[in-house]
Amino acid sequence: MTLKSVKTGIATAIALSSLWAGFIYAEPVRYDIEPTHTFVNVEVTHSKTSTTRARFDQVDGFIVLDRKAGTGQADIAINANSISSGIPDFDAHLKNQDFLDVAKAPTAKFIGTDFSFDGDKVKALTGQLTMLGKTAPVTLTASNFNCYDNARMKAQICGGDFETTIKRSQWGMTWGIDKGIPDDVRLLIQIEAIRK
Repeated sequence: MTLKSVKTGIATAIALSSLWAGFIYAEPVRYDIEPTHTFVNVEVTHSKTSTTRARFDQVDGFIVLDRKAGTGQADIAINANSISSGIPDFDAHLKNQDFLDVAKAPTAKFIGTDFSFDGDKVKALTGQLTMLGKTAPVTLTASNFNCYDNARMKAQICGGDFETTIKRSQWGMTWGIDKGIPDDVRLLIQIEAIRK
């Protein structure tokens, strides 16, 4: 075996390895929600002055990404009873029938099916948000997205910051609109998920 044939063999092996890695990379990959870095934040203007904020503390689900093909899927469940503003009386009002009605609708669900990529980074995703037994389309826009290898967890993590503004009346949540309480609700979602 000559030196030339050895070099050719090595080059061929490297090329095949790269090709195989490309096939692996192209496959859809599932990421499970990492709950300590995933929250849905809510913002509403208060009497045209300051901004009232609350947060859903319990979010569960998974995301499937094929960054090479530019496709994805999201299945996210939000525990409506986990909303927290830091003000117990306000939390109780948000949970009653005027707003989230957690006794009848304990879970909100987002199913994302249409992903938009810039290179291998998610820029937006559109799906269906179900609350209070009603479903309507929602598009989340990314202000940040990244994937990295976490040495402590020995796994790849992907995540980012997403946002949208919804009209709560689309889900039948109309209390107070006639009194000047805004229909528009801004959602700020921070999400991280672990590759499985």
